[in-house]
Amino acid sequence: MELNIKVCGITREQDLQALVQYGVNYAGFIFYERSPRLVTGKLDAATVRSTTGIKKAGVFVDEDLQAVQQQVADYGLDLVQLHGNETPEYCAAIRKAVPVVKAFRIGEQVSWQQLEPFIPVSDYFLFDTAVGKSYGGTGQQFNWDLLKSYPFSHPFFLSGGIGPEHAAALSELELPALFAVDVNSRFETAPGVKDIEKVQGFVEAVRGSSTINFLNQKN
Repeated sequence: MELNIKVCGITREQDLQALVQYGVNYAGFIFYERSPRLVTGKLDAATVRSTTGIKKAGVFVDEDLQAVQQQVADYGLDLVQLHGNETPEYCAAIRKAVPVVKAFRIGEQVSWQQLEPFIPVSDYFLFDTAVGKSYGGTGQQFNWDLLKSYPFSHPFFLSGGIGPEHAAALSELELPALFAVDVNSRFETAPGVKDIEKVQGFVEAVRGSSTINFLNQKN
């Protein structure tokens, strides 16, 4: 199965349109007010809502439930990505309206069983790098070998410090539940300003490698 690609931290219309052009599957819009990639005030909600050809993910951190629901409607979000300490009950409430991606930060070790209560109330997990009190966008990578012990079939996004140079390694990962790769800060010239040439090259490299791998498996 072809690896889905998500580019997060979009704040400019021209970047969003480029993602559509290059066949990126998901665009991420950050609604966490402390993030330098906050979309509010930079990219008009109507512009995002009217954009087709790509799925739109809203990223929130311990946000008020009604505020999230309002942004889903205003921006036409296709899924919500939760990066804070949201409870399973909170995830279930969001999921009544839109699919949910529940993010978890991974350090030197991981206890998979702590994720189990979130399986029934989310559609995907997302694994990012634990760096202090940061909620993502650090540009740092965790040890992907930890994912080899992932015991669930619940699909997940892989995030955290992924750069253009990781395209081949991503294609070689033998992780049945890996659904998508989520890139952000390593593809920027400034926070929220994407280096579109890097994005295009990465998409082509990932798609090319996955096609080659698929053909090799068929032969």
